[in-house]
Amino acid sequence: PVVGEWFALPLVKLAGSQHVGDEPFNEIFHPIAERLLEHCDAVLRVGGPSQGADLMIRVAQELGLQIFHSADEIPAIRALA
Repeated sequence: PVVGEWFALPLVKLAGSQHVGDEPFNEIFHPIAERLLEHCDAVLRVGGPSQGADLMIRVAQELGLQIFHSADEIPAIRALA
């Protein structure tokens, strides 16, 4: 498993971002996560309300990826139970 932020946050900082939503952040953060989705088999949507997470779900759906809302829904995890 990977989280898009793991890739984006160091680059956002290097680009000089000072806070979420400034120009360097917006140019890098979500586009990196969207490109990462092109290499994924599925997405696990966790947590509460998030416009960014909702955007990633829409992109994942457009790519035809499986969307899970609980780890218990993932077949490999269910097989371990």
